[in-house]
Amino acid sequence: MNFPKKLSVFCDTVNEWTGRIFGWVIVPLTLLTVTEVILRRFVGSPTIWSFEVCKQLYGLHFMIVAGYGLLYGAHVSVDIFTTMLSKKKRAIVDLIGYVLFFFPFVIVCIWQGYYFAARSWAMKETTWSVFSPIVYPIKTVIIISFILLLLQGISECIKKIYILKGVEL
Repeated sequence: MNFPKKLSVFCDTVNEWTGRIFGWVIVPLTLLTVTEVILRRFVGSPTIWSFEVCKQLYGLHFMIVAGYGLLYGAHVSVDIFTTMLSKKKRAIVDLIGYVLFFFPFVIVCIWQGYYFAARSWAMKETTWSVFSPIVYPIKTVIIISFILLLLQGISECIKKIYILKGVEL
C-alpha cells in the first residue's frame, strides 16, 4: 500500500475510533439532564453545577466527533447540482470546495483556536457561574476537533484523487 492510501486509512481510523469512543459522551449527558429535570421538577432541588457540566459535555460531544461526521458524510451539504454530475466530476467539485473553503477555514480555526485556548490556559479561566468550573480543557478540544477535521479532510481529498484516477480506495 502506498503512502497516500496509508495516510487516508490512518486518518479514517483515528476519526473512526474518536467517534466510537466519544459518541458515548451522550450517555452521561443524557443521564445528567434527566437527573437535573427530576431534581428540579419533582424534588424541588435543582443543582448549581448541572448546567455547566452538561454544557461542557455537549460541547465536547458536538466538537470532537466532527471528523467522524465528515468520515460518514453526516455534515450538511447542498447536493442539488452535484447529484446530476458523474462521479469524477463530483470529485473535482469536491476537491475545489476543499481547497477553496474547507482547508482555509479549518487552518484558521486551528490557528485562532490555539490562541484562544492558550489565553484560557494562561489565566486558568473559569466560568462566571457560582459553580465556576474550569473551561481551558474544553477550549483545547476546539483545536483537537479541528485537527481531526483537517485529518479527515486530507483523507477525503485523497479518496477524491483516487476517484479521478479511476481507482477505488
